[in-house]
Amino acid sequence: MRRPRSITLPIVLLVIAAALIATTVQFTSMFSGPPPWFRPTPIARVAEALRTGRVPDNARGIEVTRISEDRFGRSEERSSPARDAAIAALIPAPANRMQGFYEFPPRDPDSDIFGSFTVGLRDGDGWILVSTAPPPTFTSWHFRRLAGMLITLAVLSVLAWYVARRISRPIRELAHAATRARLGARPTIPHGGPREVRELAEAVEAMQDRILQQAEGRTAMLAAIAHDLGTPLSRIAFWVEQLPEAARDRASADIDEMRAMLGAVLRFTRDDRSREQHARLDLGSLIESLGDDLAAAGVLVDVDLGPRVIIEGDPVALRRLFTNLVENAVRYGDRARLCWSVSAGWAEVLVEDEGPGFPAGRAEALFAPFVRGEASRNRATGGTGLGLAIVRSIAEAHGGEVLLTNRDAGGGRVRVRLPAE
Repeated sequence: MRRPRSITLPIVLLVIAAALIATTVQFTSMFSGPPPWFRPTPIARVAEALRTGRVPDNARGIEVTRISEDRFGRSEERSSPARDAAIAALIPAPANRMQGFYEFPPRDPDSDIFGSFTVGLRDGDGWILVSTAPPPTFTSWHFRRLAGMLITLAVLSVLAWYVARRISRPIRELAHAATRARLGARPTIPHGGPREVRELAEAVEAMQDRILQQAEGRTAMLAAIAHDLGTPLSRIAFWVEQLPEAARDRASADIDEMRAMLGAVLRFTRDDRSREQHARLDLGSLIESLGDDLAAAGVLVDVDLGPRVIIEGDPVALRRLFTNLVENAVRYGDRARLCWSVSAGWAEVLVEDEGPGFPAGRAEALFAPFVRGEASRNRATGGTGLGLAIVRSIAEAHGGEVLLTNRDAGGGRVRVRLPAE
């Protein structure tokens, strides 16, 4: 089997490729020529411009002007009588009519002029000046360098994006698989990608197996205890019948409460350990049917009709989910209201009531088994504390989520989101 390569290799290759591409572009730009104003100017062209009073056709970067003042030249330029004499000889013109200033005075007066310069030839009462033109702000040379930099940036960005995607995709798939892990549904852990990601996937898979095995063992133990308690509870109920009527009624109520709690525990463990085969169903029809059944049984529930929503799910489990939410809403808020909508591939069902709402900061804690929103242990107001735990278990088994919020007008609101087709 081929050994997976390390994540270090693509990162190192990316850095090397970026350095090579950037160096190549800079090297190419350097040999494409210097900026236009850095080129030397032959003194013959300066002499021709002074003689004709216009810029020669083959000269670039110089300009010709006429002034009447005797003061000219730039602050960084210095005089050079030898250079003046060489230019005057090429015109030809008397050397005393020449006056020039140069940024870099030369050793050889007949050589080309580097840097800026201003050379004047007296013409009557004024001067004919030949000087270097101000450097342009943006030239073709700048454009070539800028284009090269932008192309380099684009190439490196695409290359970096590709490498980053190749590295991050297996990590993202691993995170999604770890998120879907729960009792009764062990997602396949992907083992693709670089060596470090594969080692992480193997560690996550081993950790998932250990955690799920421990959780399944504890859930099985809880189910066995709840089941076995039914037998002694039945014997206790038999002996209770021999008590006086007043004591018998109180003891029977306690036994009924214990049986209800054991039934809730058994349903919770069954929902947490088993996953029925999902089928396509109309969520709106399921909620409407549930609302009719509950209303016929005397439950105060209103159902606002919504759009047709097709999902993949277990109808029995979903009915239990919404039944638990309606019962909680009626228990704490006297009346329940259901409505649903669909957007962006998700079906959203709201179960609202007019009760006190959910305690601030305890919304997440209410999903834990045996945690109740009402602090007392009164069955008439508190329940067993397993309703929301069952709701979350069923919702997560369908790839959805449950959120607890409070309405602005007062009362609680449960938001159930399920994947829709």
